[in-house]
Amino acid sequence: MTTLIAWINRAVWFGTVIMFGSTGEIITERSGNLNLGVPGIMFLGGFAGFAGAYYYENGTADPSAALIILISMLCGMAAAALGGLIYSFLTITLRANQNVTGLALTIFGAGIANFFGVQVLNGGTSVKASTSHTVFATPIPVLSGLGAIGQIFFSYGFMVYLAVIIALVTNHFIYHTRKGLNLRAVGESPATADSVGINVTRYKYAATCIGAAITGLGGVYYVMDYGYGTWSTANSIEGLGWLAVALVIFATWKPVNIIWGAYVFGMFFWLYNYLPSLLGVTLPNYLVQLTQMIPYVVTILVLIYISAKQKHESQGPAALGQAYFREDR
Repeated sequence: MTTLIAWINRAVWFGTVIMFGSTGEIITERSGNLNLGVPGIMFLGGFAGFAGAYYYENGTADPSAALIILISMLCGMAAAALGGLIYSFLTITLRANQNVTGLALTIFGAGIANFFGVQVLNGGTSVKASTSHTVFATPIPVLSGLGAIGQIFFSYGFMVYLAVIIALVTNHFIYHTRKGLNLRAVGESPATADSVGINVTRYKYAATCIGAAITGLGGVYYVMDYGYGTWSTANSIEGLGWLAVALVIFATWKPVNIIWGAYVFGMFFWLYNYLPSLLGVTLPNYLVQLTQMIPYVVTILVLIYISAKQKHESQGPAALGQAYFREDR
């Protein structure tokens, strides 16, 4: 039972990182922008969030928990939104290729984060914001102590629950509000949306920048909670960023599916670590590597399935990845 609870906890922590990234990417893709720069944006958000908390924590005699959270999250979201703004300017205003721009943003984000990260490391390989990590990782009082139920559902920091709330709010916005309907119209057919008075450029900019800001929260969570408040030269945010992109396809572009899908990905990803204990066996190295591929394999199978079914509700936005220029109508 202890091993199973530990596996679930690890899956939830892991899933929360990619849930932020996937929710933000769904908002972006619903506007027709395919932003493959998710890993870079998570890098930007993670570093900016860590740097803000780290400098505040070490520059104040008695740091406030509320200010730590506020500074870290605002810095992370601002840096990530700036990455989204750069992407928007290049792909919407200048109509650059979205795939190339997204991949360039991934490299740019990782490079910028590591470049400025060297200043924080000050010659070392890692540095930790201990107080900030404690603030982000503190579980719900009382409820977390309710035996197995408390350990499974209430033993996490506040950002785990924030990720679920944001995904639910996003789902409501997209499917139950007028602006959400306009956003989907822009992603399906920007020319049609433009013809009925919807400002396509404004929606694309807003969706991409807001989506990037939410994606950046995934980087903040990764560093401040999942990564124990540590910034190091060996950060592996990039791999989780690509999983977040894969999860969007797995969830068939529906934010509500992101919630359970993220945890399923987490269970699959950490399967190699807990399966031997649960079954009482030792996995050979090649099986460990194959097990870690499961989330990606499942995503490919889902993509094949929805492509074969050709159901509109399971497909991505029709104009996804296509630049829009009014005079081309």
